[in-house]
Amino acid sequence: MKQKKVLVVVTLLIVFLIVLSMFLIKNNAVQEKKSTVLNDTVKIEGQPTQGENSAPVSIVEFGDYKCPSCKQWGETVYPKLKKEFIDTGKVQFSYINVLFHGEESILAAKASESVYRQDKKAFWTFHKAIYDAQPRVEQHDDPWVTEESLLRIAAKSVPGINQEQLTSDLRNNADILDEVSKDDALVKEHGVELTPTIVINGIKLDDPFDYDTISRVIEEQVTADE
Repeated sequence: MKQKKVLVVVTLLIVFLIVLSMFLIKNNAVQEKKSTVLNDTVKIEGQPTQGENSAPVSIVEFGDYKCPSCKQWGETVYPKLKKEFIDTGKVQFSYINVLFHGEESILAAKASESVYRQDKKAFWTFHKAIYDAQPRVEQHDDPWVTEESLLRIAAKSVPGINQEQLTSDLRNNADILDEVSKDDALVKEHGVELTPTIVINGIKLDDPFDYDTISRVIEEQVTADE
């Protein structure tokens, strides 16, 4: 009888260890899926960027002004990121246009590039204003990005911007279109398939809204740089 009890206990222990091992393997697999290491870091030269040049960590947002999730990310995750890491000198943050929604995405991207060329600091105010103008999720597919709406947004959010130049850039400025094309090339180069896509020092996150993972990756990169 005593031997049987010992055998039962040993069997249960073995089963427990097997289940525990399977759980740990599965959990590690989930952890690994939270990010993908790119072959190269994202080139941010000439891109709208904020934060200290000496910051040890570079974060790039690939975003589309027509994307509701990008608007949500900008309202929920970005403010925490700015307060905790950009304003403290740990992170340099850049934005790259994605053109997944066609002509409207291209038009909004051209407007942002025009404002950036006129006044780099004004870019971020205009950037936020475009997202603020995005309608409710159920209406986001409606054609709300137009030349008229972008000029109106610019006039209200960054009144110092040259409206004539902005109009020209929206219509037929090859240099502005070239900047948008450069962004599109980066999107393809780094395999961006969803917006927003967040890349931290060449590490592409699977879930841009997982702030715990964002914080952890940033701190790991800061430590690695020391």
